[in-house]
Amino acid sequence: MKNQKLVLGVLGLGEGRSIISAVQQSEYYELGNICDLNEELCRQRMEEFGLDKYTVRYEDMLEDKEIDVIGIYTPDQLHAKHIMQALRAGKHVICTKPVIVGLDEAKELKECQKNSGKHVFVGQSTRFFESVKYQREMYEQQNIGELITVEAHYKNDSRWFLERDWSRQPGFSWMYNFMIHAVDLAAWYLPEIDEVFGYGAVSPNTREYGLNAEDTMTFVARDTKGRFATIEGAYGSPCLDGNVEFPIECTLRGTKGISRGGYSKFKYYERTVDEEGRHDRAETFDEKHDYYFRFEKENHHAGEYQNYIEYFARKLMKGETPKPDLEEAFHTIGILEAMKRSLESGLPVKVGSILREYGL
Repeated sequence: MKNQKLVLGVLGLGEGRSIISAVQQSEYYELGNICDLNEELCRQRMEEFGLDKYTVRYEDMLEDKEIDVIGIYTPDQLHAKHIMQALRAGKHVICTKPVIVGLDEAKELKECQKNSGKHVFVGQSTRFFESVKYQREMYEQQNIGELITVEAHYKNDSRWFLERDWSRQPGFSWMYNFMIHAVDLAAWYLPEIDEVFGYGAVSPNTREYGLNAEDTMTFVARDTKGRFATIEGAYGSPCLDGNVEFPIECTLRGTKGISRGGYSKFKYYERTVDEEGRHDRAETFDEKHDYYFRFEKENHHAGEYQNYIEYFARKLMKGETPKPDLEEAFHTIGILEAMKRSLESGLPVKVGSILREYGL
């Protein structure tokens, strides 16, 4: 730690663009170095952010004793390897979601983290968007009473994604890059989800790309107390305008009220009922737009990244564990795996059984 600030190195400079911006504007961090195999991209980020160095060798950052934290924004299938390399080098880790694809490497990753004594924090960015953060704060103040159900979705016409060659390879799924946002929100409020059942459909639009991957899905996830969440996704067909239906949305229904927050509109809605009657409230956070969306077309949401790296720093200063950690992340991955198996079998699937199958 340099001058009481955390020094962060950024690995992967596509999505890593947002984390560079977040570090530069944060009072908690200094930028140690940036790294990508694509040297031209390194040079672009150097020029864009006024930096004086980069590396194409991950080992350079791992060997740098001044770097405290590695921010990992590489392709999903490389996350486990890159996280374990960072832990073995004595670095804390902030990794974009999903922390891993599937659970094959989870046990090894868990052991590596335990042996290192360092923290691994998963950047589930939607938790750190303004209206969603506010919804959580209100919930923790028990504004809606006792929670009954959660409704979470991610619905976005994402056919543009299928124009990428690698997305049309066998095994492609909308689960890990897209639907994970809605799954994480459900698990945030119902951390003991243990059974999943759902239906999925492959639209003709997706079949035109030669894919047989469900692009429209609805699941019910039930926790050990009998509470449940509905989790929905739609990616291969038109969706409503974001002013009508948030692309990512979380609705909480409780004994005393209901609340709704989401992304990417800066709006929060709430209705509570007491002995004096019904109370409606709406909050907007439009003044925060430029903090969250710093680049073109709102396709990089750097404000969420700044919020979560600063949350991470504050937790370290207090000696507390930043969440979601690996345990939470593996549970979320377990839910996703249960969802996949339910689509295949047409039956409810136990999340706990899957986690035990992988020694978790």
